[in-house]
Formats: sequence, C-alpha cells, structure tokens
Amino acid sequence: MEQFEFIVALEDAKTRIDQYLTAKLPYSRSRIQSLINQGYILLNDEETKSNTKVKIGDEIVVDVPEAESIELKPVDLNLEIVYEDSDIIVVNKPKGMIVHPGAGTKEPTLVEGLLYHCKDLSGINGALRPGIVHRIDKDTSGLLVAAKNDLAHQSLSQQLSSKTMHRSYLGVVHGVVEPEVATIDAPIGRDIRDRQKMMVTDINARNAITHFRVLQRFKDFTYVEFELETGRTHQIRVHMQYIKHPMMGDPKYANRNTPDTQGQMLHAYKLTLVHPKTQQTMTFTCDVPEIFKTTLEELQRRGD
Repeated sequence: MEQFEFIVALEDAKTRIDQYLTAKLPYSRSRIQSLINQGYILLNDEETKSNTKVKIGDEIVVDVPEAESIELKPVDLNLEIVYEDSDIIVVNKPKGMIVHPGAGTKEPTLVEGLLYHCKDLSGINGALRPGIVHRIDKDTSGLLVAAKNDLAHQSLSQQLSSKTMHRSYLGVVHGVVEPEVATIDAPIGRDIRDRQKMMVTDINARNAITHFRVLQRFKDFTYVEFELETGRTHQIRVHMQYIKHPMMGDPKYANRNTPDTQGQMLHAYKLTLVHPKTQQTMTFTCDVPEIFKTTLEELQRRGD
C-alpha cells in the first residue's frame, strides 16, 4: 500500500478535499472520491467527506491500496435466467455467488457467467463490471437485472436514482419484530473499526431508507418482507442490526448462534422496472431457495 501525506498551505485553504487531492496526486477525482468513501483518506486522523473544505494546517493522509490484476473469463455457471431480451437480462443469483470480481476474489463471479451466456453487456461500469447496474451480497440470493447495452444501462441507473425501480426482499431476523409495518431511515457509512463492514453513522455516510412488513412471527424469529428505497451496501442487514433484529445466519452482523443457513436468510424475490426500450412496466418474481424453505419449515415445526 502506498501512502501520501500533506499539510494544507494558505493558498489551498477553503478548497474541497477531493479537488485538493486531485491536483496533488496522479489520480482522477472519481478515484479520490472512491478512496474517501472507503475510508482510505484521513483528515486530521478522521474519516471525511469529498465536499469537506480544508483549512490551513490540516493534515491529510492518503493510503492507496495496491491494485490487483484481474482478467475476466467467460464461465459456464448454469445461470437461472428469469427473463432476457436484446436490452436486459434478469437472473436469479444463488447464495454464495459474488456479483463481480474484486480484490481477493478467486471463484467465478456472476459477471463471468453472464459473459458466457450472452457476451454482449454494457461497458459503462468498466471492464470488471460489464452490465452490472446494481448488486446483491454474496450470500443473499435472488433477482438482479443486468444491461446488455449502454442505453439500457443508463435507463436502469436512472430508475435506481429516481427510485422508480422497486426491489423487494424476504428475510428471517432474530427476535419478535414490532410493529407490523415500519420504515427505518438511518444513514449508513463504513464502520470506522472494520472497513469490511458498514454501520449506521453520521460520519461519511449516505442516506438509507428501508421499509418492512412482518409476515409471520415465531417464538424467537420473525419472517419479514423488505422494500428498499435506497441501495446502500449491506443496507437491510445493517438496518436490522441497528434495530436489534439482525438477519438470521448473518456472519458479519448477527453475532448469534443460529443453524447453518449458508449465510444470511435474505432473498431478493421481486423486482419491478420500466423496460428501457418499450417503456413497459415489468415485474419479476422468484421463489426462495431450498435452504430458506427448510429453515422456515423447521421454525414452524419447532413452534419457534
């Protein structure tokens, strides 16, 4: 990891930190902003935001992680295709599959499966994330839409931004959830103690809104439907931990003993979008995986 240190001089005072560092370092502004969001840039020993204006004497430390060389290769992953045409493809991602490669990724990813299946994907998100408009966590199963061309990608991204694309999830959480219907509106940022985790915080955070509805209560668990208004990393998992009802089987946020559910009990079961070309509203659904069904059946049988 390469490190840079700066002390802000008089002539640079009142400049946005991302602009200041773009002028000082051989990186684009978007790269600087990404490093800030990931917690790799500290202002006076604290994480900061891209629009923070620096002052005379401020100390800035920049850690730049080493980039890994990653080559994408089409892989036959026998993907479950829910819908496909010349513009979009909707898949039911299984538990345990990573959406796109990143640092340390060794197993084949959904992107490589998509490249094998259809070969034509949009290039807006770069060489490592072709076609990817939104993500779901590795151990979360369910629906994900990818774009086959740049016009489709732009349309789907705009729908996410304007909240006209709707994503609904089913999940099992610890404890008996009250009330029946509620909204969690709490900003999410990177955990200052563990960069691989997120947390509800006001520090370098983005707004995050999750709506939920109780479907069934057991003795020690609750079956819940979620709808995302925003799409932050680990959003449902972090929000449910925040209200003290973490996801069953969540290895990062639950910290409780549960049966082996192969990761968090969370499934993206419904996706509604407007088709980029036809402008038709389309809704897709998919059933929960077998591990989800057997866990619910066991909770019912035990009377939990």
